[in-house]
Amino acid sequence: MSSAPSSHSDLVGALYRDHRAWLLAWLRRNVACAQRAEDLSQDTFVRLLGRQELAAPREPRAFLVAIAKGLLFDYFRRAALEQAYLTELMLIPEAEQPSVEEQQMILEDLKHIDRLLGKLSSKARKAFLYNRLDGLGHAQIAERLGVSVPRVRQYLAQGLRQCYVALYGEPT
Repeated sequence: MSSAPSSHSDLVGALYRDHRAWLLAWLRRNVACAQRAEDLSQDTFVRLLGRQELAAPREPRAFLVAIAKGLLFDYFRRAALEQAYLTELMLIPEAEQPSVEEQQMILEDLKHIDRLLGKLSSKARKAFLYNRLDGLGHAQIAERLGVSVPRVRQYLAQGLRQCYVALYGEPT
């Protein structure tokens, strides 16, 4: 970068000015849709603006790519979730299918749940889903994940805490 930015927004502005075109080109190589690449590029910089603290990165492009990869991962995970929902919806007889409005509300709820569970470690998320969706017991989950039963209990408590926070906010 050419100069040392004096504030958080100046730093983000400098990163945007100096590296946005490069990041957009990188995203276009990794995403089939040009509009999606544009959105992800903008979301990368919006995420930077939302940070409380931001130090000038030594490797700005690697730093931006790391953020963009996280956004890409979230995008693909949500797309897979939506596709799984639509696939399951096709299995319901047409007369019993929810209205288009209800389908959209359900999909938004699923995305919200996915964001909440996305805050958990991958093992905690799997343990919670195995328990709540598949009905597996603690010992079965422990075996699948290669962890102890007490660890499974911790994972389930973490998942329940995320649900509590979603419903009621942070405990005081």
